[in-house]
Amino acid sequence: MAAAPDIDRAAEFIWLSARLIDRRRFAWLFGDGSADAVVEALRPYRNPDGGFGNALEPDLRVPVSQPSPTALAFETLAELERLDDPMVDGALTYLETVTNPDGGVPFVLPSARDYPRAPHFQAVDDDPPSSLLMTGLLAAPLVGGGIEHPWLDAASRYCWDAIDALDYTSAYAARFAVGFLDHTPERERAHSALAEIGPRLIESGLVTLDPDAPGEIHTPLDFAPNPRLPSRSMWSDEIIDRHLDAFAAGQQADGGWTFNWQVWAPMVEQEWRGVVTVRALTVLRDYGRLP
Repeated sequence: MAAAPDIDRAAEFIWLSARLIDRRRFAWLFGDGSADAVVEALRPYRNPDGGFGNALEPDLRVPVSQPSPTALAFETLAELERLDDPMVDGALTYLETVTNPDGGVPFVLPSARDYPRAPHFQAVDDDPPSSLLMTGLLAAPLVGGGIEHPWLDAASRYCWDAIDALDYTSAYAARFAVGFLDHTPERERAHSALAEIGPRLIESGLVTLDPDAPGEIHTPLDFAPNPRLPSRSMWSDEIIDRHLDAFAAGQQADGGWTFNWQVWAPMVEQEWRGVVTVRALTVLRDYGRLP
């Protein structure tokens, strides 16, 4: 087993380099911070239409509402067990205005074209198709939190249909399909789907079992970031332990963690490092790897 991460160095990195919202999340998760403080740090990212923007998603530097930052807002409120906050109803009202007839939400909306954004956020179509990646990302924390809403009913139906048709060409789509399956209340159906998806992920090469492989890889911990999730059953103890060792060893000299996807702007890299450092500590804590 690898040495445990240095939580004090990680804290120094967070206080020095992370955004306010991630500093407050860190204080809530690992210190004496309050959930109220995190909620108040989230509010400025919200727009009058109920959606979220304003670079809550670091790769999308848009002031207008977009699905991706709205999904991150849902994740944050779920982490706090605050899905009863009125911001959720407002965001659902916003999502109803950008959802396609099939119940799915596009990956990115044309309104992103006028602002800086990562290369993968290209709004090519004026009428963009639905995305399993984005719809699953939006729906998972809500179904897991027991939210009931017409938008979520339609989005869940879309996710099930898209999962049934999953072609195993996109690791990100597969990840957020698994995230939806981990949280949906339709447990028997989800269990059957996960039992099929696990082996096919390995066969497809979308998941890298070698934790030292280079490049923008996707590991079992990306699919099962918490040992209590149903998706944990897709991976052996040996595989998870190897990746936890590598994850713990990934702490950098400055105390933070880094990421393996494209860096396209210095400020964006710094903001993402705050996000992924809080995530790394959370995963390691949940797997019992913190002191």
